[in-house]
Amino acid sequence: MEQATLDLQAIRAAANEACRLMKILSNPDRLLLLCQLTEGERCVSELEDLVGIAQPTLSQQLGVLRTEGLVTTRRVGKNIYYQIASPQTLAIMQVLYEQFCHDPEPHHDH
Repeated sequence: MEQATLDLQAIRAAANEACRLMKILSNPDRLLLLCQLTEGERCVSELEDLVGIAQPTLSQQLGVLRTEGLVTTRRVGKNIYYQIASPQTLAIMQVLYEQFCHDPEPHHDH
């Protein structure tokens, strides 16, 4: 019985962690930013051009992603570059791309 209780606690902890990540992803601006970052590191000005999110919203949403540990940053001169730091986030973004953004196979009517 002790093992079942430990397993349930582990499952609940994993579910809570998954819910936390999905809450972060459930914002269209953050999702668009992460979508661009799945292709590689980007600087802030590139992200602004690619997703069309203006300051200060862009900074706010990038800040959330950084605070939550989904992205890391590095500074080169005056530019700050962002990249995805969370393997779970990258995996989820790949599934979302396949399900929502990938061109479906053409259908052939018979």
